[in-house]
Amino acid sequence: MSTRPRTEPSSGRSTTPYSRPRVEPFRAAVTGVGLVTAAGVGAGAAWSGVCGAASGPSVVRRPELVDLPCDFFYTITGLDTKAVLGVAAQRLMDRFAQLAVIAAREAVADAGLDPSVWDSGRVGVVIGSAHGGLPFYDEQHDALTGRGARRVSPKLAPLTVVNGAASSVTLDLGIHGPSQAVSTACSSGTVAIGTAHQMLRTGACDIVVAGGAESSCTRLLLASACQMKAVSTRREDPEAACRPFDTHRDGFVVGEGAGLLVLEHPDHARARGATVRAHVDGYGASSDAHSTVAPDPDGLGIERALRAALADAGLSPSDVGHVNAHGTSTVANDLIEATMLHRVLGEGPLVTSTKAMTGHTLGAAGGIETALTVLALQHQLVPPTVNLDAPDPAIPVDVVSKEARAAGFDCAVKTSLGFGGHNAALVLTRA
Repeated sequence: MSTRPRTEPSSGRSTTPYSRPRVEPFRAAVTGVGLVTAAGVGAGAAWSGVCGAASGPSVVRRPELVDLPCDFFYTITGLDTKAVLGVAAQRLMDRFAQLAVIAAREAVADAGLDPSVWDSGRVGVVIGSAHGGLPFYDEQHDALTGRGARRVSPKLAPLTVVNGAASSVTLDLGIHGPSQAVSTACSSGTVAIGTAHQMLRTGACDIVVAGGAESSCTRLLLASACQMKAVSTRREDPEAACRPFDTHRDGFVVGEGAGLLVLEHPDHARARGATVRAHVDGYGASSDAHSTVAPDPDGLGIERALRAALADAGLSPSDVGHVNAHGTSTVANDLIEATMLHRVLGEGPLVTSTKAMTGHTLGAAGGIETALTVLALQHQLVPPTVNLDAPDPAIPVDVVSKEARAAGFDCAVKTSLGFGGHNAALVLTRA
């Protein structure tokens, strides 16, 4: 346990004579959205799913998890990756990279971009993932221990590294600009989009494909999560197990998916007459320096990130009308985050957690949830937090539940927290 003194978020005053240079606000244009989730495959289907049009989330039991307290997870159904990608290409990617490529194709097509004619050297890729190719790693470990070293695939390294998704997207779309992977646990996707925002601001790229991808439901990971008591053990009703902000929440449920955006420099988007769905106006990040697994109990770390994002956007807390929260369905995280949101933003914004429909997709969560925030701004509709049957009276914010709520708002926030104390926040505005 840290013994450092508790401090309030920085007021912006420096303890040295150095004066921070002023950075002008920058509005990155979101021109494309790609989603592959348990709530639906494709942006339209995923949006309908989280808004309640679908029959419910796709939560399945896995036979290899049968002896664990949590034997279920959110999986993507109705997606034949072999048919979409081709057998040869699929074999060169772990599943998280496959999902990233499918989401990237949709986002680029949605943006009206043609990879055969764009200036590929001015296009970048930033994709976050917490675990990379964990399933293939586990598979190859079993091959080593069960059948010997000669049975281990020579593709282990390229298929399991965290940059596998970013690499696969560049190969698939012929992108020659800068590409990188972000791995900041469950805030990875949000940090990736923030990094893309900075790349566009500095002029490093004209276009960046950014977000997160994850597919890491393995016996080893779930066994560890059960030991940590981080996941729900509601085996009798798995579809209702993930219940953010509910009095009876008992942990998250792991999911798989990918959420990618096409972000463009506003001048580039304007010059080609692109349709802009929304803007990313501000980004902030911070570190708790508190614990490897638990968030700062006062929420000061995520508060710093949120205040930094608002300052970066040149906006005030009163401008925010909607928050897509991290909202994992764990007892401590939900209360800490909600208390922080109330402290910074007050009672005005409509808050939701879409994880009850997508699962907690770990490093992909920020990418998926930022994409859903873009759609919320576009449709002027806040998706519900499903399974919120008994709202926790200690939660001090207005959490949308039961059904989607229509509302007029021009500014929305996405917050993310990750193991190790990695916090990130994005400020988005209506196009």
